[in-house]
Amino acid sequence: MARKNRTNREKFLATETGTIRSVDGRGLRVALVYPNRYHVGMSNLGFQTVYEQINRLDGAVCERAFLPEPVDTNAPKITTLENDAPLAGFDVIAFSISYENDYPNVLSILEQAGLPLQSSRRGKLHPLVVAGGVACLLNPEALSAFIDCFLLGESESLLPAFFDCLRENGHAAGGDKKHLLSALARDVAGVYVPALYRPRYRQDGTLAAFEPLKDAPATVERSVAKTLSRFTTCSTIVTPHTTFGDTYLVEVGRGCPHGCRFCSAGFIFRPPRFRSADQLREAIGAGSSVAQKIGLVGAAVSDLPEIKKLCAQALAEGLHLSFSSLRADALDADFIEVLRSSGVKTATIAPDAGSERMRRVINKGITEDDVLRAAQMLVESGIPNIKLYFMIGLPTETAADVEAIVDLVKKIKHVFLRASRARKRIGEITISLNCFVPKPFTPFQWVAMDTTASLKSKIKTVKNGLRKIPNVRLHADVPRWGHIQCLLSRGDRRTAEILQLAHQLQGNWPQTLKQTPVNSDFYVLRERSIDELLPWDFIDNGIDKSFLAQEYNRALDGRTSPPCPADDSCSLCGVCRHTSP
Repeated sequence: MARKNRTNREKFLATETGTIRSVDGRGLRVALVYPNRYHVGMSNLGFQTVYEQINRLDGAVCERAFLPEPVDTNAPKITTLENDAPLAGFDVIAFSISYENDYPNVLSILEQAGLPLQSSRRGKLHPLVVAGGVACLLNPEALSAFIDCFLLGESESLLPAFFDCLRENGHAAGGDKKHLLSALARDVAGVYVPALYRPRYRQDGTLAAFEPLKDAPATVERSVAKTLSRFTTCSTIVTPHTTFGDTYLVEVGRGCPHGCRFCSAGFIFRPPRFRSADQLREAIGAGSSVAQKIGLVGAAVSDLPEIKKLCAQALAEGLHLSFSSLRADALDADFIEVLRSSGVKTATIAPDAGSERMRRVINKGITEDDVLRAAQMLVESGIPNIKLYFMIGLPTETAADVEAIVDLVKKIKHVFLRASRARKRIGEITISLNCFVPKPFTPFQWVAMDTTASLKSKIKTVKNGLRKIPNVRLHADVPRWGHIQCLLSRGDRRTAEILQLAHQLQGNWPQTLKQTPVNSDFYVLRERSIDELLPWDFIDNGIDKSFLAQEYNRALDGRTSPPCPADDSCSLCGVCRHTSP
């Protein structure tokens, strides 16, 4: 079976373009770990970016590691991809974490690396274990027992200061780890050291205080790159073994102006920032030398100024383009021509809710007419298949709102069928039905998640409503996994006990939730009061909590809000006021 591991490693390396071949002995050795399989990790542009950034720093060398491919229990310890080196021999093990559902894999990887799970049981002879990524920026507490320190913010602004501090405190030479962690928390913006904070709880289980020890800061301010003009974010490595195949990814911007109330990216990355057209043209030109397909990545790609001109130039140069997201109200003949010319066979539309009322609650900002018009234009242009994203379990949702999903799909199918007949070719409509999970730093951070039984019933309603409609397929979330995601997303430090128990029970979550003395429903099914101290309130993302509360109340009233103006003179949410000189 060890031979099978080596074969997988050799296969991945042989098909990569852009691999950084590190040289041992040139400074701090970093194992950058994505806590999932290679296919998932290498599809993540943030992971690739950090890999390139660390290797570009003086005095640091970075190799990658992933959750091993399926092997038997006698598999050897986890090693890096580049040099087949054991993780325990590195100075730093850095986890890049985008999704809470990958938290259990962090524990599995630490165990397979031969390291104690609890950070308190690791000494100066063990690597420094750090973690960053979007999931950590929202709420790192479920992992707090296992990670020495978290890097909260954007790597471009955070990594140089972090590694400077490591070198200044002699980490590579086996310096005192407690002294190093204190220096990091004190001197590097965005570093959170759980051991330097003590939570206190009330009798009802809610958080009474979150107290810094020694000279740790009272709050941890996210580290943010205030402008994107000084650097580009593109694929470091191109490989066919990703979700996107041999596609060169280019980040066009960060954040989204539209303010959908369920979406954390639209709030923690405020204000939205876009790269210039000239900068993107240069990045696309660099990508054209290694791939014929360019993937434009961002939460609001269609909001990029000059996006249509940029696409037209890329098509004229014989490149194919794909988009991480396009809003239904932004789809027009120009965008659809880009999709058609790039060979796209399936286009995605995200109504997110079936009724107009529900879309007002979530502040989606698109109408049923927008969705129907987009579907018609796509099929008429020769893109035969459509994928639709919907959520169930949203705040204030009624049975009528769930039925409205079925009604909207039927209307889309009618438009779809009429346009398909004209072209004498009928494609498929695929429905992705997702359970709403309330996230930190959104206006819905206070709401109770819907129960598993209720979500199952709603999924059944939609399935039954669409069962007899030909050429419509439905894929639905498993509500139990939504419950676990919410637990890990909104939990405090006590959820680390649940996570460790799940690890001991080899991922048997039903048994874990039965055996744990910590009540998961307290974190998942309980509505919070607006004035409750939340486990993630110690993170300063720049947004006023009062603004999120105002948006929450507007949602309950079914009132929409305008998009973020991304204007330094605006003080509505507080971000620009906090970040302006």
